[in-house]
Amino acid sequence: MITTKTAGNPTGGLFFDTCSQPERKDANTVNPRKKKMIFAVCFVVGMVGGYYYYQRLDSSSNEVVNATPTATEKISNTATTMSDVLDMAKSARTHLSTTLNDYTARFVKQEQDASGKMTPESEIQLKVQTRCRNETNDAPLRVYLAFNAPQNLKGREVIWGADLFDGTMAVHEVGLLLGLKTLWLDPTGFLAMQGQRYPISEIGIMKLIDKLIERGEKDRDNPDIRVNIITDQKLDDIPTEVIQIRRTKPSNQEDDFSLAEITLDPERQLILGYRAFGWPVEPEGEPVLLESYTYHDVKTNVGLTEADFDPKNSKYNFPAL
Repeated sequence: MITTKTAGNPTGGLFFDTCSQPERKDANTVNPRKKKMIFAVCFVVGMVGGYYYYQRLDSSSNEVVNATPTATEKISNTATTMSDVLDMAKSARTHLSTTLNDYTARFVKQEQDASGKMTPESEIQLKVQTRCRNETNDAPLRVYLAFNAPQNLKGREVIWGADLFDGTMAVHEVGLLLGLKTLWLDPTGFLAMQGQRYPISEIGIMKLIDKLIERGEKDRDNPDIRVNIITDQKLDDIPTEVIQIRRTKPSNQEDDFSLAEITLDPERQLILGYRAFGWPVEPEGEPVLLESYTYHDVKTNVGLTEADFDPKNSKYNFPAL
């Protein structure tokens, strides 16, 4: 009789020592660490997908709200030139650089985004600390936004500062899933730029003036430019002037327009609004709105502090960091 002896089995039988073998795992059992990883990936994908979804939700209701140019009677001020407009803008810029430290406003905007698609009108409560709050006019720009409209974005909050969060912006998004976590986004990244024409770093009255001066310098001596100033206008019961700049033919440049309108508060030297229109689709048609920005209820030098740009501010609704 032949007996087979197995190493590690003192009985010499054909039975393995179960204590020396690794424990068999159920094929359906998932490692707890792997479970956490799967959950984290799903959570991130859900957050990103939800953010993108909410950006696109109102795409079917993009009614152009402020699309009619200011009515012009007979152009009486034929002596006004682009150089005159630039002088006014630069005078306002110089004045504000020594007087405007911060401000709050109700900011209303509607614009074609970077893809050329018209976005819904947005209404935003705005807080801004300008770069002009120190003697050298190079303080870091800081911005807080709280969205009131459109409805699908109501409740969104955004904080960005040139010196905050390593250049990212803190976003409290709306929605059950998205509202659970503060998002940190690259201001010029794909998600942050959804539905936007410009990044958040370009927002604000001072930035608007700088942009107008930059664009105006290109047309200072352009013979195809016509300028008209409409006086006795009002915005929220504030006396204003509307400066209209018209092109007689396309410039074929990236920032081309057929008509631009600048709303000026001459007493405070604040530019409260800007609208630009493209060229009509039909030869005798109305110009097409490209972008519209209006600052309502502007309160200057209100004494904004570090807390106004802190997601931990108890008056804000950012999720716990």
